[in-house]
Amino acid sequence: MLKKQVPVIVKALHRQLKEKSIKSRQGCFCLLTELAHSVPGALEQHIPALIPGIVFSLTDKSTSSTMRIDALSFFHVLLLSHPPQAFQPHMQVLLPPVVACVEDSFYKITSEALLVAQQLIRVMRPQGPSATAGGFDPKPFVREVFSVTLKRLKATDIDQEVKERAISCMGHLVCHLGDHLGAELQGILAIFLERLKNEITRLTAVRTISLVSASPLKIDLSSILAEALSVLGSFLRKNQRALKLGTLACLTALVTHHAASIKPAALEPVLSELPALLQWTRATCTCITACPSSLAKISSSVLPGVFRLVHSPLLQGGALAAILDFMQALVLSKTSNLGYSSQSSTDGASIHRQSFHSVARCVAALSSACPKETPGTVAGLIQEVKSPSSSELARVLALLCLGEVGRSGSLGGSKEVQAVILEAISSTNEEVKTAASCALGSMAVGSLNDYLPFLLKEISSQPRRQYLLLHSLKEVISACPASSLSPHVESIWALLFQNCECQEEGTRNLVAECLGKLTLVNAAQLLPRLKQQLKAGSPLARSTVVTAVKFTIVDQPAPVDSLLKDCIGDFLKTLQDDDINVRRVTLVMFNSAAHNKPSLIRGLLVTVLPHLYKETQIRKDLIREVEMGPFKHTVDDGLDVRKAAFECMYTLLDSCLEGLDVLQFLDHVEEGLKDHYDIRMLTFLMLARLASLCPAAVLQRLDRLIEPLKATCTTKVKAGSVKQEFEKQEELRRSAMRAVAALLAVPEVERSPSMADFANQIRTNADMASIYQSVQGGEGGGLGPAESMDMS
Repeated sequence: MLKKQVPVIVKALHRQLKEKSIKSRQGCFCLLTELAHSVPGALEQHIPALIPGIVFSLTDKSTSSTMRIDALSFFHVLLLSHPPQAFQPHMQVLLPPVVACVEDSFYKITSEALLVAQQLIRVMRPQGPSATAGGFDPKPFVREVFSVTLKRLKATDIDQEVKERAISCMGHLVCHLGDHLGAELQGILAIFLERLKNEITRLTAVRTISLVSASPLKIDLSSILAEALSVLGSFLRKNQRALKLGTLACLTALVTHHAASIKPAALEPVLSELPALLQWTRATCTCITACPSSLAKISSSVLPGVFRLVHSPLLQGGALAAILDFMQALVLSKTSNLGYSSQSSTDGASIHRQSFHSVARCVAALSSACPKETPGTVAGLIQEVKSPSSSELARVLALLCLGEVGRSGSLGGSKEVQAVILEAISSTNEEVKTAASCALGSMAVGSLNDYLPFLLKEISSQPRRQYLLLHSLKEVISACPASSLSPHVESIWALLFQNCECQEEGTRNLVAECLGKLTLVNAAQLLPRLKQQLKAGSPLARSTVVTAVKFTIVDQPAPVDSLLKDCIGDFLKTLQDDDINVRRVTLVMFNSAAHNKPSLIRGLLVTVLPHLYKETQIRKDLIREVEMGPFKHTVDDGLDVRKAAFECMYTLLDSCLEGLDVLQFLDHVEEGLKDHYDIRMLTFLMLARLASLCPAAVLQRLDRLIEPLKATCTTKVKAGSVKQEFEKQEELRRSAMRAVAALLAVPEVERSPSMADFANQIRTNADMASIYQSVQGGEGGGLGPAESMDMS
């Protein structure tokens, strides 16, 4: 809709941009900036109509400084959000006013104009996907931009922002048009080196040298390379994080693109600093591949640091990926001293168990880099698992290593490995069993045809190992691409439905997770089949199917969403199921949808909410007394389903408030305020949220809501109760008081006589006053951290 309005907007603004009124023109630029941000590229057809207005505001003698800055600021946004080709035909008109602004005496105009000049340089000769072959000739314009930028680059008595932007602008000029600068290029590089040594401009200079070194023009940096590497090495000792990271990126770019010009001695200042850094591995990896002569230094000083890092329980994500690249590069470079890596990898006793998975991935990375060594490594790992003298931790680590090596497909269908894994799954040690299950899943990911039939057969024939083997299957379904898994879908589907009525809830949940993730492989075919299973089967089977749907609702947008939207109503009909457990898992699935993909259920609220509210009611027929020796204990079989219903209500407040009748919603919150401990804690949170979201509705019900809050705040535990009872009651009182604090923050709340009485009671009662003071510490009317609790 906005795109359709663009021509009309531009037509109206075209006239306004030439008005004498500065305020009108500033309003135009403000609107156009917002438009360029909101719909990037929408103004491409209208650039010829906008250029006269921009030029007028930059050149008009009566234009104020603020007006020029606004015009430059909009021009910068326009250049960033539109393709370079749109501006090339107008370069003759656009460049002179920008160059004049760079020479302006007011530093803010100069600074803004340098940003625009930088973008115009990219327009003259684009790089990357936006570049086009032939066409525009930048030569007539280079000298003009160069001379004015050089003047600012050489000046030392100017504003800090202008200094930085002059360096950056000249960097872009060298990167995009360095071949037009001839003999003057070396002088510019010398200035960059000077700026690199200056504490005030060094960060900008580091980023500029990174840009220039990666230029497709292959700029010759040999004149400054050795000295620059020495200075950059010293930056790795500094405490400034941005400088360190920028320096590492710059070093990586220099070594990647200019390895031939770097002498081994020049890298010494850099390599001596790397071991102390946590983020250095990418740079070191690049050094290895580009400068083999630096290997001796790396082996002696860097490797011990690598192993310390691998053994750290905190290693993950990008840092772990960098370590794997580094190790593979080191192995492929044929250096010595690598035996240490596989020895240290299989000695579980000396490693934190949180780092076992990182170590396993490193072993796998080394194996894939050295395929000839893999059989020996695998034999050693198998021996470690089988050996009676191995500690439990060493066996766990060896199993995880086998799994990761298998993930790369290096094991084939080894019968020996299968036997070792099965034996480990039968171990009496829980950690060994879990590691074996994880390893089997990883191996099957790497060699589906070899291991999946074996895994499915074991699940069918070994009920005692079923739970662990299902974990292996879950790993296969999660990690394998849909194309590889497709031929096996039918056999997995059949096996899962054979086990969907298992008496063990943990096993059923695993079956449901596998079903949900398997449905994502081919949702168009499998989702209708999942829906059909609701009609057949026992309550256990229905609960498994509904739980499976929960696992198809992933938190990111996915192709399954449109199909889910069409059929989720059928799954939600199980809220009317006779079986209480089916209703509970349906509420859990509904909560997941409301939290992750509220668009799936917004249209169904009218039909679903009555059934949801019904589940919040206490049912006396589900409460029973159980005799435990001399004591009678009350058991409420309906508590779990009520908790699930209230959790759904809490989620709906965040994601679907507009679809709720708040007064009706409050009726059920009011009932929850008198319920079990867990439910009361939830409803106090809800009440606090409602006080800020819908204060008018809360005020209408205030008198009814105060009573249960007052009852909670004034109740005392019987003397002689256990410590847990005192703690629970104290937490209830604090949570209730947070809700009271939120209610007292509502405007006009003092008009309620009952609220005024209660507030007075809190002030005069020392015990309640101290609780109120303590919960007032948080923001938003005294709400503490519990208010932001995620109940999904």
